[in-house]
Amino acid sequence: MTALAEGGMIPAVDLCASDGSRIDLRGYVGKPLVLYFYPKDDTPGCTREAQDFSAAYEDFRALGTAVLGVSRDTAEKHRKFAAKHDLIVPLASDDTETALEPFGAWVEKTLYGRTYMGIDRSTFLFDADGILVRVWRKVRVPGHVDQVLDAVRTLS
Repeated sequence: MTALAEGGMIPAVDLCASDGSRIDLRGYVGKPLVLYFYPKDDTPGCTREAQDFSAAYEDFRALGTAVLGVSRDTAEKHRKFAAKHDLIVPLASDDTETALEPFGAWVEKTLYGRTYMGIDRSTFLFDADGILVRVWRKVRVPGHVDQVLDAVRTLS
């Protein structure tokens, strides 16, 4: 399957919210959505990214934009992660691994000469019509949320 590219429509993907309910990404059509994938709860880069999105969460909401962070961690791990770090950004689990492939976020990685599959830290911005308007791949956390917020401001 080819990864979703700019101009593509938000796919019908089912995720598990941290409260255990199910989320259909197509349910966000009608307002812009920032969807970000991150490797693992409670690791330094992922914690910083979630804290940054939480700090800017009200700015995104003021612009009518939803934000959702996604990893393979369980809903229970997300709840503990959010409580530990006072996160307000919603988190979801790709517990069926149905989102990783269409977004091209499940990639081959190498660490210390060992090759393995893992999540590519990436962010996707959809407009209110559910059209993908911007993609960030191999995200570096410092300053990233500001870049995304600037891109959201250009949607209006």
